[in-house]
Amino acid sequence: MKALENLTKKLPVIEAKIGYTFKDSFLLTLAFVHRSYVNEHPSIKDHNERLEFLGDSILGLLISDYLYRALPDTAEGVLSNLRSKLVNASACTDYVHKLDVEEHLLLGRGERLNCGRGRDSLLANLFEAIIGAIYLDGGYNAAREFLQRHLSDEITATIQEPQQNSKAVLQDLCQKKFQKAPTYRILQEHGPDHKKQFLVAVYMDDNEMGTGSGPSKKDAQQAAATAALQNICKSEPSVK
Repeated sequence: MKALENLTKKLPVIEAKIGYTFKDSFLLTLAFVHRSYVNEHPSIKDHNERLEFLGDSILGLLISDYLYRALPDTAEGVLSNLRSKLVNASACTDYVHKLDVEEHLLLGRGERLNCGRGRDSLLANLFEAIIGAIYLDGGYNAAREFLQRHLSDEITATIQEPQQNSKAVLQDLCQKKFQKAPTYRILQEHGPDHKKQFLVAVYMDDNEMGTGSGPSKKDAQQAAATAALQNICKSEPSVK
């Protein structure tokens, strides 16, 4: 319970970092309470999963709105790909790091000790919960202003990135170098049906080349292929 009291005292610090002052501070507190913390403190009755559910939809709408207006001549398929890059778990984790608020997330002891791949998912969910809390407290415009204030550089950079089919590029490279195609394996699958997340690794024989996550197997495979290409370029600078 002391951790919850400390969180309450830190709310002004969090508000300063996110650039939004809450009318209902309970919403901001709730955004930082993970289910694992509630499980260890039965007197606390609520956690951030409902806010996360709402924030996931609001974030998707905000990004879709932004892309639709910013790219009036761009095809739907390209817009969908850009949106996927901007709302996936990896991107949301980066957003939380940029806000520098992850230290305030209340976790149960087991989750606090988990420094593996699941940690990024917790932070991604935190970002969505924050978006959901801002939306409930201040409405759509408040959430949009928050997004533009903190993520406009990331959105612009993603829009300007050349669009490529990483799976196709990696397959072509592997065929030339190894005379065979890489294989993909699902490492993890978690989340409710409306919000699945897949973690996929790509292999050449038994050697892991890269991993990636996404809301579908296809997106996760693309992310894994992109990571593999980046790793290849680091180890073999001559490969472009």
